[in-house]
Amino acid sequence: MVLVIAVEAAGGVGQLATLLISPSSALTICVLILLLGAWREIAVIDSAMAIRPRGAWHRGRSLIVVILVTLIIVMTHAWAGYVAWAFYDADTRIFVGSEGPDAGVLAAAATMSPAPGQTPSIDDDYVAAPFATPATPVSRINILLTGVDSAATRSHALTDTLIVASIDPTTHDVALISFPRDISDFPMIDGRTFGGKINGFMTYVVNHPKEFKDKPLVELAKELSFLVGAPIQYYAAVDLAGFRRLIDTAGGVSVTADRAINDPVYDWLDGRRGFKLSAGTHTLNGEDALAYVRSRYTPGDNDFRRARRQQEVLLALAKKLATPAMLTRIPQLVQVAGDTLRTNFPSDRIGEMLGLVDEIDSAGVTQVVLGAPYAYHPPNSETGGIYKLRLHMDKLAALSVKVFGSESRYSQP
Repeated sequence: MVLVIAVEAAGGVGQLATLLISPSSALTICVLILLLGAWREIAVIDSAMAIRPRGAWHRGRSLIVVILVTLIIVMTHAWAGYVAWAFYDADTRIFVGSEGPDAGVLAAAATMSPAPGQTPSIDDDYVAAPFATPATPVSRINILLTGVDSAATRSHALTDTLIVASIDPTTHDVALISFPRDISDFPMIDGRTFGGKINGFMTYVVNHPKEFKDKPLVELAKELSFLVGAPIQYYAAVDLAGFRRLIDTAGGVSVTADRAINDPVYDWLDGRRGFKLSAGTHTLNGEDALAYVRSRYTPGDNDFRRARRQQEVLLALAKKLATPAMLTRIPQLVQVAGDTLRTNFPSDRIGEMLGLVDEIDSAGVTQVVLGAPYAYHPPNSETGGIYKLRLHMDKLAALSVKVFGSESRYSQP
């Protein structure tokens, strides 16, 4: 088994992940480890019984050897079995609503109550089958990334982070398109105009179930698919408190602040106020990285800059997790991910995605925040004093064709 894992690891983190990040594979490995341990113990006892030492001293020495070897077997196999079970447990909590060979296992796990303190919880809001299926294995993959701010001090979850991530498995092109939370008055699939802000869209669906056919998360993905002009196949929801733990477990992330941050009103949610960071390159721990992606009240700062920082940290963390140095931290990382992440992305393609991450040049990633020139702020006289952003649909259409090509609905006559 060590040889198998070594061969997989030699192919990179992605290839190793293919072996481990699959509920059925992880459970099979766990069972095999326990069976191998039992077989070894039987072999030890059989050997001890086959040898008939002469004298009490020899028998005592044989008994001590058997006990020591038994302890080694129990300790090593218990540890290895625990690691394999941790993967299985995390996999069944991370991959909800997936299709494929593990669909039955995941569907059963989705009905179980989550352990206390695990967010976002596995409930109806985060159990959704893939919204669509890529036409071929080499077709672009589009994923809705959303941050769920469900801290203990809040009475509701916020979806202020909305990013459409698009990956081309063939060319390795990556695009990140952020929707600022203040985007309002945008067209809907059914021809209506949504007058509220986009970060309140899911709440609106919850409060008006008769107007929609699907669950809030599905309706949000459908609406963003309509706006960007390309089908969103999957989603990934991350709890921001767990996001902080994930960065700490990975040993921090490196970012480059192009300007100093001095946000006097940033709320650390523990009574402290204010966040400062000088311009330049920094390695941030989880708490500071979370402040970096949430802060937006530095003079001259805005939601657009915050969205770019979210993309920056996301890319930095993806690169960090794909490095060989993370191999020794995999058990801890996967446990934190099990508490933090929910996705309907197929588990059997995770290895492929991790393999792509290592080949992607962060400098070549298309990063777009739908502020100017893709959106504008209408006069306060039209909004009643509420800060809103309205999309320039023609410019969004041009961006869609540039990123998605012929797959964009805007490319059609």
